[in-house]
Amino acid sequence: METSASPAPVVLGQPTYAEIGEQIGSIPLTRRLLPGWVLAFLAASVLFMGLMSAVGWLLARGVGIWGIDIPVAWGFAIVNFVWWIGIGHAGTFISAILLLLRQPWRTSINRLSETMTLFAVSCAGLFPLLHLGRPWLFYYMLPYPNTMTLWPQFRSALVWDIFAVLTYLTISILFWYTGMLPDLASMRDHARNPLVKRIYAVLCLGWRGSALHWHRWESGYILMAGLSTPLVVSVHSTVSADFATAIVPGWHSTIFPPFFVAGAIYSGFAMVLTLLIPIRAYYRLHSLITERHLEAMAKMLLVTGWIVIFGYVAENFIAWYSGDPFEMSIFFKRATGWYRVSFAFMIFCNVISVQSLWSGSLRRNVLFLWALSLVINVGMWFERFVIVVTSLSQDYLPSSWAPYKPTFWDLLTFAGTFGLFLGGMALFLRVLPAISMSEMRELLDRQERGETA
Repeated sequence: METSASPAPVVLGQPTYAEIGEQIGSIPLTRRLLPGWVLAFLAASVLFMGLMSAVGWLLARGVGIWGIDIPVAWGFAIVNFVWWIGIGHAGTFISAILLLLRQPWRTSINRLSETMTLFAVSCAGLFPLLHLGRPWLFYYMLPYPNTMTLWPQFRSALVWDIFAVLTYLTISILFWYTGMLPDLASMRDHARNPLVKRIYAVLCLGWRGSALHWHRWESGYILMAGLSTPLVVSVHSTVSADFATAIVPGWHSTIFPPFFVAGAIYSGFAMVLTLLIPIRAYYRLHSLITERHLEAMAKMLLVTGWIVIFGYVAENFIAWYSGDPFEMSIFFKRATGWYRVSFAFMIFCNVISVQSLWSGSLRRNVLFLWALSLVINVGMWFERFVIVVTSLSQDYLPSSWAPYKPTFWDLLTFAGTFGLFLGGMALFLRVLPAISMSEMRELLDRQERGETA
């Protein structure tokens, strides 16, 4: 199974059991490092070093190196936190909800999306910790018995985020690892290097593929999916409560929880496409990740995009219908004030561009779909920027109004998280199967028996 180049695609017909294992398993078991992988990992490493530099300077000098000030006490850190958490939602949605709904098209993309979730949530978790000012005391937010009788302030949005993010990350790791057990055993059986074989043997927890193993694995996998499904709604609803429970104009709205959840899944699906299409092309996985899978993702983008559009309309209607001059003013200033360019980017990327997916030919155009996914990711970041910054920069007291300007360290910290994210994804591709071999083989067997299309 060890090759010196990218695995050759299977062009004719459906892949067989052996071809599925060869295509997927040869990627991590190859001895030589492919040039594209090396370049991607080096680029990610450079960005990660930038993140380490920014964090080190922050610990030495404090959060004053960022652009936050009064009245904008929340800046890039919270914008990026909400954006990265949203990116992580697609993994749970694709894997858990679509598994429970028995959607066969999830099989080729669920492993990549689950892994993306882990690294996206890790990037998101950095920002609230760094925003503390004294991040080495983060454990004060955890309710543990201590001699000082100190307890977290449970009315604080920061404590809600800690519980939500840690719960989501824990369940996501367990779900990801549970689904990988049969594939780890397959990698153990095909690895030629004794050390590599031993590592996979430890990771697969003694899997032998017996009927009892499969029965318990399927039961546990479905159970983990059932536990993960409510988190899709609860985690980003908790994040939205950071805003909705405040009295800041433009924030305190009951529409925020479903609006944030829909936006999270929207941006998450876009990021899955952003990663999936280059990986599919580079490793020649066209027979496993087909245009049908990409078109299904495009349809999900269109559906969730329209939910986001409905949220925009409802937000503005609620502001107008409330009769509150502060609410009406902030929505007017979003479109015409200091950040009107950001608002224009948000509307173009999230509202106008996604309408192109009504065209079936564009949904099947892989290059266009990849470019659109990048546009949507940019637009969703600007949406979070508009929500956070416009409301804080111009609130109730005109004498305290001030524009927000991010500093070099804001930008470097944000760019550095891409190094953590992309570097983690590159390492995953190098050492673990990117597509679920066991589920692909099960799907092939069901198709041969005529149980699914």
